[in-house]
Amino acid sequence: MKKLLCAVSTLLLTTTVAANAATKVTPLVTHDLAGIPGKEGAMLVVDFPPGGSDPIHRHKASVFVYVLEGQVVMQVQGGQPVTLSKGQTFFEGPEDIHLIGKNASKTQPAKFLAFFVKDKANPFVLPATR
Repeated sequence: MKKLLCAVSTLLLTTTVAANAATKVTPLVTHDLAGIPGKEGAMLVVDFPPGGSDPIHRHKASVFVYVLEGQVVMQVQGGQPVTLSKGQTFFEGPEDIHLIGKNASKTQPAKFLAFFVKDKANPFVLPATR
């Protein structure tokens, strides 16, 4: 499992480093989902520095986001941007393209928890274009 968590961290960091070198991704757990062959669940924490953001991407997963600290702006293609505060949630479907993922503040950090449900064979993050 440590090997898998390192791979997840590397994939996510590679994606976020292109947008902002200070964005930190911390994998928490990855586990097979009992009774659902080939599926896994994973949790990670994303720390955005002031002004931090992600590049356009997709996950090929169901992703549940819970804001832990600060405010983040999220938008998937076809949807409106939403600003979320501590305790608020966001959902990305397997076919969604994530256009905006950023810290709403230029002066305060932001942090969110992401819970993935995905096919084990799929990477966590894939590049995407509009």
